[in-house]
Amino acid sequence: ARRVRSVIDAWFDSGSMPFGQWHYPFENQDLVKTRFPADFISEAIDQTRGWFYSLLAVSTLIEGQNSYRTCVCLGLLVDADGRKMSKSVGNVIDPWDVLNGQGADALRWYMLTAGNAWSARRVSMEIIHEAVRKYMLTLWNTYAFWVTYAALEGFDPAAEDIPVAERPEMDRWILAELNDTVREATEGLDTFDAARAGRRIEGFVDDLSNWYVRRSRRRFWRSARDADTRAAFLTLWECLVTVSRLSAPFTPFVADEIFTNLAARSEDDSVHLTDWPALMADREDDELRSRMGLVRKLVGLGRSART
Repeated sequence: ARRVRSVIDAWFDSGSMPFGQWHYPFENQDLVKTRFPADFISEAIDQTRGWFYSLLAVSTLIEGQNSYRTCVCLGLLVDADGRKMSKSVGNVIDPWDVLNGQGADALRWYMLTAGNAWSARRVSMEIIHEAVRKYMLTLWNTYAFWVTYAALEGFDPAAEDIPVAERPEMDRWILAELNDTVREATEGLDTFDAARAGRRIEGFVDDLSNWYVRRSRRRFWRSARDADTRAAFLTLWECLVTVSRLSAPFTPFVADEIFTNLAARSEDDSVHLTDWPALMADREDDELRSRMGLVRKLVGLGRSART
């Protein structure tokens, strides 16, 4: 007799992954209950009729529910002119050129924060360089500023314990902004919105560099024996360490370099082994943030008038 064999589409196999990897339902029933459904899945938009659908269909057939709680769908990459990247067109960028020229952190930061993951993403060497200039160089220059003057004064943040309430208003303001940044970045990442989290971190780094440091610069030039100077050093140190922890999922290498130099307790310590920053009640001050926002707006209007 002739044997008949049927072949099921490969997408059925991939859609069975949540169960097939554990040989369910024939065994490992308890294990599957602890792993199902998945917190999130991620694939490109061209897989919505493939893997996404097969996961949904197979899981609904077997368990009567979806196999994932959240779906992060990635958009297509296009060139600087908005055309879909294609080898035949010749507008594809060699990723090694980006990694060797701008670095892995630069590419990660741009891809995660330039827009929603499901939107088409314009990619070019110039665009990625602009992302580096606006965020990473600003953060690094602020970090270098602290390291330079802290080394000159022999400042040790571990030896300082200045309550937030006893620090100058400028310090209390930037710490209130830092606390709000922790809140919004946490909410963004908890809801798989990396762009929202990244934009808030980038905005804080801009505030830290172009408002706090610029207007507190003279405080760092005094002797570290001065109480106001010690408060400035400690405040900027706390901001940099916290930013390194917030940005670790985005720029793991730069974040670890900053953290290990500023806060590591041993050579094996790493930002990726620390806890995620927590909100601190003593730093909350929405009234001060609102008042400082008005001051900054007035300063901006004054600059525009002079221009």
